[in-house]
Amino acid sequence: MNGYLKTTILMAGMTAFVGGIGLMVGGQTGMLVALLLAGGMNVWMWYNSDKAVLKHYNAQPVDMESSPKLVGMVDILARNAGLPMPKVYVIDNDQPNAFATGRDPENSAVAITTGLMKRLNGDEIAGVMAHELAHIKNRDTLIMTVTATLAGALSMLANFAMFFGGGENRPHPIVGIIVMIFAPLAASIVQMAISRAREYEADRVGAEICGQPQALASALEKIAGSASQIDNEQAEANPATAHMFIINPLHVHAIDGLFSTHPPTQERIRRLMAMSGGSAGNFVPRANPWS
Repeated sequence: MNGYLKTTILMAGMTAFVGGIGLMVGGQTGMLVALLLAGGMNVWMWYNSDKAVLKHYNAQPVDMESSPKLVGMVDILARNAGLPMPKVYVIDNDQPNAFATGRDPENSAVAITTGLMKRLNGDEIAGVMAHELAHIKNRDTLIMTVTATLAGALSMLANFAMFFGGGENRPHPIVGIIVMIFAPLAASIVQMAISRAREYEADRVGAEICGQPQALASALEKIAGSASQIDNEQAEANPATAHMFIINPLHVHAIDGLFSTHPPTQERIRRLMAMSGGSAGNFVPRANPWS
């Protein structure tokens, strides 16, 4: 099932959910208004969800003049992958991490944190950027970004149903509580389902793009170690976007780990090292370190 079909199914599901909320809140009239609202949200998400995510993280665009090493690296990797050059963004965040976004390869972007640029060497950063380009090549980015927006919308609408219903159409408090609990839970399950297999495939294709699976494995090991200790306040404020990152940016407390959107890092490393016949701990970078 390709990304466009998955996204269409998700949007159809969101439309049905919003219509149900409208029916609970305002009867048939409420349902019609809610369906019109859902249609507008679908159009907006298709064209603008990537911009909303980048804005949430205050991602700043860079070019060959402001960041020649990073942009030059992405340009080479994009040509290796047979992709048009994506826009490149830098996020001022000490947690090492990165994500890709955009509705198609012609309208795509990669975003990298300052923490990742500071803590990883050149080969490892190339591996991370190749992983993100693999998401673009595999056309994962549309569903990743739309799902992030959808999950937030479901939570918002669940709260709306609980607190703004009125008169005879106001849902029973218990029903409202159930909706509040299970709407975000359903969104988390969807995120988990679309993310795990996709990450393994992006690791594999990314390793082929950069030509160094051990560098990507080493990067995953470093990012996972740092992400568990360094807060990403922007991600914690909007956990619906967590599945977009190469490594879960949330601290894995009980509630964060209940429905993990990423496969186990050690298994990802094992698969990458099987491609190169080594171990991540034995990785020695080539003579072109990032610094």
